[in-house]
Amino acid sequence: MDAIKFTPSEGLSYNLNEEKYWDKQALREEINRTFEICHSCRMCFKFCDAFPAIFNLLDNENLKINEFSENQLSHIADLCFQCKICYFKCPYTKDDDHEFNLDFPRLILRFKSIQAKEKGIPLRDKVLGNPDLLGKIGCSTAAIFNMANKSSLNRFFMEKTIGIHRKKQLPSFAGETFYKWFQKNKKDYTISEAEKQDKVVLFSTCFGNYNSPEIAKDAVFVLWKNGVEVAVPKLNCCGMPAMESGNLDMAVKEAESNYKSLSPFVEKGYKILVLNPTCSLTMKDDYPVLLEKKFAREDLEKFSQAVFDTNEYLFMLKREDKFNRSFKSTPGKIAYHIPCHLRAQNIGYRSRDMMKTISETSFILVDECCGHNGTWAMKKENYKNSMRIGSKAFDKIKDNEHDIVATDCPLAAIQLEQGTGEEVIHTIQVLARAYREDGFDKQITPPEDKK
Repeated sequence: MDAIKFTPSEGLSYNLNEEKYWDKQALREEINRTFEICHSCRMCFKFCDAFPAIFNLLDNENLKINEFSENQLSHIADLCFQCKICYFKCPYTKDDDHEFNLDFPRLILRFKSIQAKEKGIPLRDKVLGNPDLLGKIGCSTAAIFNMANKSSLNRFFMEKTIGIHRKKQLPSFAGETFYKWFQKNKKDYTISEAEKQDKVVLFSTCFGNYNSPEIAKDAVFVLWKNGVEVAVPKLNCCGMPAMESGNLDMAVKEAESNYKSLSPFVEKGYKILVLNPTCSLTMKDDYPVLLEKKFAREDLEKFSQAVFDTNEYLFMLKREDKFNRSFKSTPGKIAYHIPCHLRAQNIGYRSRDMMKTISETSFILVDECCGHNGTWAMKKENYKNSMRIGSKAFDKIKDNEHDIVATDCPLAAIQLEQGTGEEVIHTIQVLARAYREDGFDKQITPPEDKK
C-alpha cells in the first residue's frame, strides 16, 4: 500500500454543496489523510477523546489508518463534540494559509452527514436537534415540564427510551418566552434620537428565548443603558444542533429562515448581536456555506460581518469611548469561564475586558472545556465523560477564591453549576447587575459622581 500523502486528496471537501462532499470514497481518502497528519503531530491529544481513540487504534491495536472499520470511524466521530478548539490550535488550516487545509471538525460533520443520509437520524438526535420544538412545548407547559425534568422516575424512563442520562442537569423552561416579553415591554426601552448611539438586532438564541429569558432581558437593559436601539424579530434556532447530528437539510432551512428575517435589518445598518458563542460562530462561519446556493456571496459576506458576540460589540463601544461606565455595585473577584466556541472565534477575551470596566473587579480565567458541548453531554453514553472532561474547569473554580462565577455560554453555565454546586451567570448579567445599586452586595460610586 502506498504511503498516505499529507497534501489534499481529490476527495477534499468541507462544502455540502459540492458533489464530492457526499462521495464516501472521497471522504475516506480525506479521513485517511487527516488522521495520518494528526497521528504524526498529536498536538490535539488533550482536546477531546476523538484523538486518543485514533492513537489507541494505531499504537495499541496495531492497525493502519486505512484499516479502520466503519464502526471504529463512527466511534471516533461520536467522541468529537465540535468544540472547534483543535481547528483553532491546528497549524495546518486554511486560515493559516497552509497547503494541508485541515479541518477536523468539518471532516467529522461530513462523516456524520453522510451517515445520516444513508441510515437516517435517530429519534434522540431529532429531538435534541430541534430546540424550537422543545422550547414551544416546554414553555407552554413549563411547570409540568420542569417538574418532570426533576422527577427521578421520569428521568429513568427518559434514559431508557430516548437515551438522555438520568443524572444530567437539564435546562428549565420559562413560562413566557423572551420574544413575547419584548413585544409587551419594548416601549420601556425606547431611546430618543438625540441619545441613540446605534441600532442592533438581538439574537436571543433558543436558550435566551425559551429557557432563560432573564439573560436576554438583561442584554436589552445593558444596551438601553448605552443608548443602543434594540430590535427583536421572530427568529428560530441557529441550526447548529441539527448540524451536529448530520441533519444538514434542517440546518439549511433554519439558516435560511434566520437570514431572511435578519438581512433586511443588515441592509439598514443594524448589527446582529448574539448571546451564545455557539450561535454567533455558526452564523459567522457556517451560514455563508450553508446558504451559498440560495443567496449572493457578497450579501452572505455582508451578513456574516454584521454578526457579533454581544461583548465583542460592547468592546467596540468602549474603544470608541461610547460605553457607559456608571456602575453602582461590583461583583468583586470573578471566576470567568471562557467557552470553547468563543475562543474559536479568535476575538480575544472581550467579555473579561468589559467586566473589567466595573471598578474593583479581578479575575480567575478558566480556559478549560466545561465538557457540555451542545447536546453531547446529555446523552447517556457521554455524561460520565463530559463530567471528566469538565473536571479541570470545575477544579479551577473550586480551588480558587472568588465572589461569583460567570460564562458566556448558558449550557456551560448548567455544566459548571452541576460540577461545582455554584450559581453561574452570563457575562452580560454581570454588567446588568453592576448598573444597579442592589445588583451586588458591594456598592461603588459611579465615575461621574466621584470627586
